[in-house]
Amino acid sequence: MNKLDLVQRLIQVEHVKIQSTKSFAEVKATLEGSVPRLDAGVLAQLQQGESERARSELVRLPALSIFSKRDHGHSFRSLASCERRCSMKIGNPLTATQMTQHQLPAALYAPLRVLLYEDEAGRAVFEYDRPASLFGQFGDERVTAVARELDAKLESALIRAAS
Repeated sequence: MNKLDLVQRLIQVEHVKIQSTKSFAEVKATLEGSVPRLDAGVLAQLQQGESERARSELVRLPALSIFSKRDHGHSFRSLASCERRCSMKIGNPLTATQMTQHQLPAALYAPLRVLLYEDEAGRAVFEYDRPASLFGQFGDERVTAVARELDAKLESALIRAAS
């Protein structure tokens, strides 16, 4: 019989909420206009081992890209009365690599998860966990330094979209 090691520890995560005076649709459109969807062709290049070609294209991309998004309002409308909710995975493959090369478990949080939804007053709200608090748990300053840069980039992009 194999012996397993199960390690558990409690971490502290800083949660951020950005409330806008703008509508969900307006903020979503602004965010998607400034944080483009990640080109699937670049990911295909990486999967095919064309790393230099992919890297040259990734360097030219904006600091953040939308990896994927899920419209929870559309997906769960028949189960509950939730509408106008969209979660997104936002990040940058080069930034993720800078962290995961030192701490592979950082891949749990890269790309980052961001929730955009409409509150009861009809205004847009962003919620996410601050990257430095997520990645700081690994105790590796090389990873935490990159996460601090992500903090600033993500907060700036979301505030721009919400303003």
